[in-house]
This record gives sequence, structure tokens and C-alpha cells, in this order.
Amino acid sequence: MEQIGLQHILFVSISLFFIGVYGFLTRRNLITMLMSVELILNSVNLNFIAFNKYLWAGRLDGVFFAIFIIAIAACEAAVAIAIIINLYRSHKSIDVESAAEMKY
Repeated sequence: MEQIGLQHILFVSISLFFIGVYGFLTRRNLITMLMSVELILNSVNLNFIAFNKYLWAGRLDGVFFAIFIIAIAACEAAVAIAIIINLYRSHKSIDVESAAEMKY
């Protein structure tokens, strides 16, 4: 049985990152854009953990950075969902283009 190497983990991380970027740039729904940002942050977490495991196995710096990013992502999601709910209440839509066309 072959061990999973750093290249395999980096391939998964790069795939997650570009799926997140593609989703952020092509979608018009705010919730799917938020999910795309979360995918990007998770790919960064995967990079931190992978490099920590394979390059600096005795240290926990990558793990601490990943935990910090998870905490920031949770705060970002809470604030973004509050903004999305407020936008939906005022404009009855969470579409980015329709919200940009409306005047306050």
C-alpha cells in the first residue's frame, strides 16, 4: 500500500483552491460565494497542515495557523450571513447583480 505523499495533498489543496476561485467568480448568489470563500480557506488550511507534517514534523506552527484560520472563517461566516439576511430583508433577493442595481 502506497503512502499519501505531499504531492497528493497539494494536488487536492490546489483543486479546492481553484474550485473556490471559480465558484466565487462565476456565481451570483451570495451564499454560494460565501461557500467558495470557505473552500479557499480550507485549501489554505490543508496546505498548512501538509507542510507542517512533511517539512517540520516536530513543530506545531502549521496546526496553530490552521486553527487560527478556522476561527477567522467562523467569524467571517457569521458576519457574512448576517449581512446576507439583512440584504434579503431589504431587497428580497440575495443575487449580487440585482442588489447592485437597486438604490438604497
